[in-house]
Amino acid sequence: MKTLLLLVLIVCAPLIKVVAQTPKGAYVFAYFKEPGTQGIYLALSRDGYIFTPLNDGQPWIKPEQPDEIMRDVYITRKPGERGFRMVWTWGWKGNSLGTSSSEDLMTWTPQQNVVIMKDFPTVRQVWAPETYWDAKAKQWLLIWSSSFSDRTEGLRIWSSHTPDFKTFSKPTMFFDRGFPVIDATIFHEQRNATHQARDKWYFVFKDQSLDPLRYTIRWASGQTVEGPWGDLSGPVAESWSEGPSVVQVANRYIIYYDHYRAPRPRYEGVETTDWIHWTSVNDKMHFPDAAKHGSFFRVTDAEAQQLSSRHDAPVATTQP
Repeated sequence: MKTLLLLVLIVCAPLIKVVAQTPKGAYVFAYFKEPGTQGIYLALSRDGYIFTPLNDGQPWIKPEQPDEIMRDVYITRKPGERGFRMVWTWGWKGNSLGTSSSEDLMTWTPQQNVVIMKDFPTVRQVWAPETYWDAKAKQWLLIWSSSFSDRTEGLRIWSSHTPDFKTFSKPTMFFDRGFPVIDATIFHEQRNATHQARDKWYFVFKDQSLDPLRYTIRWASGQTVEGPWGDLSGPVAESWSEGPSVVQVANRYIIYYDHYRAPRPRYEGVETTDWIHWTSVNDKMHFPDAAKHGSFFRVTDAEAQQLSSRHDAPVATTQP
């Protein structure tokens, strides 16, 4: 009997280990589809690689105002796990960004048009906003891309701060290394190395340089959410890539990005364990058809189950 019990434990030990290491919860991918007027879509993944559309592939949130588009969406948790904050590109041109909040991801507050660059009358656009809670300063950091010309050479990353999304500090330049930058995202890495806490931030962005042409993904690191940012990496993706997002799966860090150049426009990804050596994950990832770049965030099992329960009635189509 003891021998049989020992054999059972030996056989089951690897399974027990795998179950213990399997992360709870799920990953959500928030994205848009061209031309960006349909709204925001969500997809769910249990492993961080295979994403299945929610709501039967229909939009999760739709624009509420006639002049509004919804592109480049970024969704993150509020401090203290108290719901979610969303920001997005409100229009191709202009001085504002969109924002809304939700307690459960199912219902959202009225969409707010924040005229974030009102102090800069010649600004041409406010693109791809993202927001991060600074626990030390007890306020949100907002970042986005703006320029003062229709030419992309002037695009830089700007920032503002707000404690409540009601009042905002005057925007200032956040990141400028002498070349155009869009689609910036910040990833917070927390580790415990040799019993000492390690806290590191990664600033990942699209290098929009035309001469020489890059249009690729690069990164820099720093010790706080606002840097200062160190030396720049080389490209981690092929040219004609944009909209990077960082996802952590166990000890691996994945940069997903939108490779938008014909004849092979699609989502792609690379992963690393050390931010030095990168390998493609294209063969093991799957994303919804026609998905354009957005953001990723974690949800609990209960939240994932609630999200999966939504099935809006199909939109009726008019017969010719």
